[in-house]
Amino acid sequence: MKARDIMTVGCMVVSADNSVRHAARIMLDSGVSGLPVLDDTGRIIGIITEGDLLRRMELGGPRPRIPTPERRAIDYLKRQGWKVADVMSRDVVIADENESVDSIAALMAEHGVKRVPVLRDGKLVGMVTRRDLLKAICAAPQEPIASGDAAIARTIRTRLDQDLGLGKDRVNVSVRRGVVHLGGTVGSEAEREAVRALVEDVSNVNGIEFDLSVAAR
Repeated sequence: MKARDIMTVGCMVVSADNSVRHAARIMLDSGVSGLPVLDDTGRIIGIITEGDLLRRMELGGPRPRIPTPERRAIDYLKRQGWKVADVMSRDVVIADENESVDSIAALMAEHGVKRVPVLRDGKLVGMVTRRDLLKAICAAPQEPIASGDAAIARTIRTRLDQDLGLGKDRVNVSVRRGVVHLGGTVGSEAEREAVRALVEDVSNVNGIEFDLSVAAR
């Protein structure tokens, strides 16, 4: 699944010369928490979010405890500058419309952002937000597998090996009438829970019987 498949199109934007109040009003009226900032050619040059507005003078935002002259100047702009350009974040995390969804999720986690503008040939075409990722999770179908106990067992063994590095020497898998029996020893409670989650995600599983112990440290 690509960014273009889940992105929100027709997102609201502002220019660097718009007022902060104008941007805040758009956020309120549109129910969004961030707006891309575009230049006169339609290129993205920044983003203004609710987080950028937390230090506003109107809110009595915090000042740096021991400011340097440069830090004091930046803080003044953030607190009292009236233009979007004074407040916006200029280091924007962006993605191409063909970027994979898992790659975008990784970008959000790595940079601690809630939204990623999506570009086509350098121009803004949409926005992927955390909510869009949640929608993608809900819409994703389970991977189909052949029915039958043998097929279920093969699928589980393959995924245990590929996803968790747990081979037959660590976890024994048997299936009867759709009920999966798991035996063996894993290295931690986290591994045990990961095995449970993996099996629950397999189609046609009717139940799980755990005989999976955690090795003593």
